Amino acid sequence: MKKIAIFASGNGSNAENIVKYFHQNEKIKVDLVGSNNSEAKVLDRVSRYRVPTIIFNKENLMNGGVLEILEQKKIDFIVLAGFLLKIPKTIINKYVNKIINIHPSLLPLYGGKGMYGNYVHQKVLEERDKKTGITIHFVNEKYDDGAIIFQAKCLLDDNLTIKKIAKKVHDLEIKFYPKIIENILNEQN
Repeated sequence: MKKIAIFASGNGSNAENIVKYFHQNEKIKVDLVGSNNSEAKVLDRVSRYRVPTIIFNKENLMNGGVLEILEQKKIDFIVLAGFLLKIPKTIINKYVNKIINIHPSLLPLYGGKGMYGNYVHQKVLEERDKKTGITIHFVNEKYDDGAIIFQAKCLLDDNLTIKKIAKKVHDLEIKFYPKIIENILNEQN
């Protein structure tokens, strides 16, 4: 049984979708959801699936407290789903090619520190891009810089708003993220 930890900072729709996807799976289990935000909706969303949750601060993440919990729970793989803190080198070194993130653009476009959610969609709108999408990538020591695993695109028309772009991108996230996680874990056996 492969055990996943999901880190999320906010609403948690992607995290809930992943938990639901693996809820009845006999080979892969979401065994922990962690957040740096005690008010994050993700904590409520996953509680109905009886997934253990933890709340931690940046200091816990950086000083090894979170890594200790991951090791105690024998977590095999970490999924970032709207998690806004940078993952420290100690966790990256322990989980080489076992931490992934999803970014709401076609990297390398609009990545880096401070580029998440509507900030990315605003940039897509400002640049009048004809397409956008998602990028699933491995996590390294730099924001949005790890090796790209998968991208999915959606076409944009001229009458878009940030809200409409966000919906198109979110639909791609919901459709593809759990499947890509499953593919990676099956390949890493």
